[in-house]
Amino acid sequence: MSSLIVAPAVLAHLEPLESLALPLHLSGERGRNRAQGLPQVAANDDRSAVLAWLARYQDSPATLASYRKEAERLLLWSVHQHEKALSDLTHEDFLMYESFLGDPQPADRWIMQVSQKAPRSSPHWRPFAKPLDRQSQSQALSILNSLFNWLVQAGYLAGNPLALRRRKSTARPTKTSRFLLQEHWAQVRATIESLPTDTPRLARQAARYRWLFSLLYIGGLRISEVCNSSMGDFYWRRGADGRERWWLEILGKGEKTRVIPATDELVMELMRYRKANGLAPLPREGDALPLLVPLIGSARPMGRSGVHELVKNVFRETAARLRALGPDHEAAAAHAEQASAHWMRHTAGTHQSDNMDLKVVRDNLGHANIATTSIYVHTEDDKRHDQTSSLHKLGWLAP
Repeated sequence: MSSLIVAPAVLAHLEPLESLALPLHLSGERGRNRAQGLPQVAANDDRSAVLAWLARYQDSPATLASYRKEAERLLLWSVHQHEKALSDLTHEDFLMYESFLGDPQPADRWIMQVSQKAPRSSPHWRPFAKPLDRQSQSQALSILNSLFNWLVQAGYLAGNPLALRRRKSTARPTKTSRFLLQEHWAQVRATIESLPTDTPRLARQAARYRWLFSLLYIGGLRISEVCNSSMGDFYWRRGADGRERWWLEILGKGEKTRVIPATDELVMELMRYRKANGLAPLPREGDALPLLVPLIGSARPMGRSGVHELVKNVFRETAARLRALGPDHEAAAAHAEQASAHWMRHTAGTHQSDNMDLKVVRDNLGHANIATTSIYVHTEDDKRHDQTSSLHKLGWLAP
């Protein structure tokens, strides 16, 4: 029996997966959907089975975090809210769970109540930051479907209740609004350029902010790609025209490699940042130093949460700057306050799409399908609207 299975008791509060202790009757040891026969995993309870599935993604931190979040939410809902073991869940239970994802109640128990994300060890930690929209619900259930398929293949479960879920028609990607207009991006740059540099430490901090946002904007990098890449991933090669060009090789989502143009501007920013940290202007092949050099201590890369907080700091300060301009700027300030690191990827895609071929933008961002890249094409819609308005008239005599 698992050491984290306890005697029947009321589950007082929500705990993250790594410290979750389950009553025996909710552990799944006797789940109605448990497979008969010899399983291919050592797990004998639901929590251990979920951890065995997650262990497959240890080499992909971003995927692991995403999959753990969804498996954890389901397991907590199942035992805390529904009072069923994970391996007791049916098709009907998942219909209820889908509704719950859109409105996790009671909110004070399930949704984070503090302004900043609480660490998993904190009593303020909750499984949700906010209710999930339709797209996020669908993504969550898709991840859980993968979990249950694997548990069936592993001989732990007899069947996958999510396989009975009605497949809704796949909609084309919709235009994103989670990006910064050019004038708001200018405000972000102004925020960074106004950071204090009075001491060596403040100067290095300011240089780090400028370099981070240069990477996010020119490269369209995901936050995990910033964390997992090193200085040695920059390299140059001579083109057919004899010109030397710098590139940045990124190992991205799904373990796919893409090569991003390191523009002259980005190389200048790289040299500027390295100089601020007492380094040679350009990295050498195999340089293992992280893209974001630690301010103190060892050369270990920053974690995703640390980089996320750096980005949020800038957006919060930008929002404050916009509010200081007067009430007319409140909407822009609120927009900036909501922004995150992934908004910078959308911003990069949107601004590139304004002037560049979509296939170029697709390859820069690492999209498999150009339809995904099309969500950034806002100017084409504007042009289409203007042309339709000016050239396609009703012609009523009395308007």
